[in-house]
Amino acid sequence: MYDAATTALIAALPQPVLLIDMAGIVKSANPTAVDLFGSHIKGAQIRAHLRQPDVAGMLDRVLGGAQGGSANFVSSSASRETVWHVTARHVDDRTVVLSLGDVSDIEAAEAQRRDFVANVSHELRSPLTVLSGFIETLQGPAGDDVVARAEFLAIMADQAERMTGLVADLLSLSRVESAEKIRPRTVTSIDMVLKATLAALRPQIETAQITISYQVAPDIADVPGDYDQLVQVFHNLIENAIKYGYGGGRIDVVAQQMPAMPGFEGAVLRVSIRDYGEGIDPVHIPRLTERFYRVDKARSRDSGGTGLGLAIVKHILSRHRGRLIIRSAQGEGTTFDVVLPCIPSATISDHPEE
Repeated sequence: MYDAATTALIAALPQPVLLIDMAGIVKSANPTAVDLFGSHIKGAQIRAHLRQPDVAGMLDRVLGGAQGGSANFVSSSASRETVWHVTARHVDDRTVVLSLGDVSDIEAAEAQRRDFVANVSHELRSPLTVLSGFIETLQGPAGDDVVARAEFLAIMADQAERMTGLVADLLSLSRVESAEKIRPRTVTSIDMVLKATLAALRPQIETAQITISYQVAPDIADVPGDYDQLVQVFHNLIENAIKYGYGGGRIDVVAQQMPAMPGFEGAVLRVSIRDYGEGIDPVHIPRLTERFYRVDKARSRDSGGTGLGLAIVKHILSRHRGRLIIRSAQGEGTTFDVVLPCIPSATISDHPEE
């Protein structure tokens, strides 16, 4: 029954495939299945290798007479956890074919989607609750209280502005993600980008009484980049430095051309945004670019933060084939390094984006 043609057929399949009899004994396994379960899988009882309740129950039903079934099985190694979608189908009344498909990326994306929806719902619930409460109050006895009405309306305006900012960042993140695979090809001056960003943030800088140390040569190398998106990157980073590093009273903006850096081909431009505030505990640094992740949630919300700024920065830099490096220590301030490839010797300005 398990002839050479059958063995050759399942061996050609890229996913793990096994043939089992009605007792659950593995009669044949392709090389990918052998890599997954080990060479001892042939002749073994499949139930001994797929012990998790969902897939074990599915196997019992199929081997008990059901035409087919499927369930997920999770395998672990030292480096990663893999989610397999296990499908069982009868070949005939004596044989079942078992195939496993790696759905780890799909499961991770679905988990990310669930977390994203939950986070957005949570972020919107608080201001909506505040607005609903004040509207109800203004419709009642406080409607004729001029002082209370003015106070409530001011708070309602702040909450509405918070929701508007969240929606704007969500739309921006969506636009950036949709264009992430299209590499910008326009020649862009980082000096112009940084000066435009600082001009837009001048009111906040003056209010916070922060001194800006600007160390960028006018003739510094250009980069292939989307001007508006790069302005957004440095706007988010400098605004963060103003909000969370204000205690230091100073922000350094430094651009330096480097002949090489690991992970890049050719010269790169490194732009550093450093504040002298209280710094960030290193335990938080790996998660700072996650959506809605905040080191200090209350302080972030009070300052109007949506928790999406660094996620937007990460995706924009991914589109530009760049990198964000975060260095910080508590009590020593924080430095955000933006590393971008420089314009190569042959100009690319006449090329379309691709």
